[in-house]
Amino acid sequence: MIVREATHEDLETLRRFEQGVISAERPFDVTMKEEKITYYDLPGLISSSAAALMVVEDKKRLLGSGYVLIKPAEKSYNLFKEYAYIGFMYVVPEERGRGVNKLILDALISWAKSKSIVEIRLEVYAENASAVKAYEKAGFKPLLTTMRLEC
Repeated sequence: MIVREATHEDLETLRRFEQGVISAERPFDVTMKEEKITYYDLPGLISSSAAALMVVEDKKRLLGSGYVLIKPAEKSYNLFKEYAYIGFMYVVPEERGRGVNKLILDALISWAKSKSIVEIRLEVYAENASAVKAYEKAGFKPLLTTMRLEC
C-alpha cells in the first residue's frame, strides 16, 4: 500500500468515497437532507496549496482518503494563528482493519507538521464510537460537544 496525494484522475472514485462518508454519517445526523448531497470541493482540495488530499492505493486501486486543510484560528484568543483541519476520512468497507486509516492519518499529520502547524482538529459524531476510538488511538482528545434542540 502506498499513500500519495490525490490527482484529478482520482475524482470519480473520490466522489464515490464522499457518498460513502455521507451514508455512514446519515444515521448520526437527523438534520441531514434525504436527497443526494455533497460535502467537499474535491477539485479545490486537490489544487489548493493550503491543503493535501491524500489517498491510499494498492495495486492501482484506491482504498481510502482524507484531507488536511490549513485554516485561520477561529478565536482571537487561541494560542495559534492557524490550525490544520482533517476531514474526508474514508476507507472502503472491505479494507477496514488493515491499517489504511492510520496510513492516511499519519500522512495528513506529517503534512501539517511540515507546514509548521501545531494544532490539528477534526470533527466526529460523538455516537460514532468506532471513529472516536480510532482518533483517540491516534492521540486526539475531545474538545467541545455541540448540542442541539429541535423546536
